[in-house]
Amino acid sequence: MREGPDPTVCENCGATERAPAPAPLPGGGGDASGDGDAGGDSGAAGAGRDRDEEGRARNARPRDGLGRPLPYGAPGVERQPEGVPRTPGQTLEEAQRLLDDGRPFHAHEVLEDAWKAALEKPERPLWRAMAQLAVGVTHAARGNTKGAVALLERAADGIEPFAAAPPFGIDAAGLTSWARRFAAGLSAGGTAPEAGRPPRLRATGATEPTGEGSGQSENTGETGG
Repeated sequence: MREGPDPTVCENCGATERAPAPAPLPGGGGDASGDGDAGGDSGAAGAGRDRDEEGRARNARPRDGLGRPLPYGAPGVERQPEGVPRTPGQTLEEAQRLLDDGRPFHAHEVLEDAWKAALEKPERPLWRAMAQLAVGVTHAARGNTKGAVALLERAADGIEPFAAAPPFGIDAAGLTSWARRFAAGLSAGGTAPEAGRPPRLRATGATEPTGEGSGQSENTGETGG
């Protein structure tokens, strides 16, 4: 389940971890940043909310390229299909393509699928933190500085523990540095160069991720641009 009462950003990525299973999380208030100012639907998530065939709440409104709801009937950007099984390499490739295309909201959906699928695997917190990073980039693109800073800092804290031995060639050190630089630039109120340079998810020279191993050949500690 990707959406809480404010469906502009999923509640899962910003919510406190409550269970190891990727089952739908209970509904909660606000957007993923917890500050509730990402915009979108207000208190209309009640009796009139769209539901799927099993009675679960969903939101069928069209969205723009940053995941913001549009009026019913307006042309929108198709969401990423939920629950698609991907290898780590496919996840990183698809998420990077979406980030490079200026669609961080959709990249977060891909990374969230990896988080949900990881279950009790040790890299599960890393996928979640990377999804949070993509949500932070989404907030920044929407002009929600407060939400962006909160998510970028949270993502950096979650990614950093993997910097010493990052799995699947992920540039954990570089992503941590990139997220903190971006957050600092936004907090200072200046122009953050990272806003125009999507983060690079894999380290330069990393081998193709396979299986459960680390799959990296080098980690430069830098990402983006």
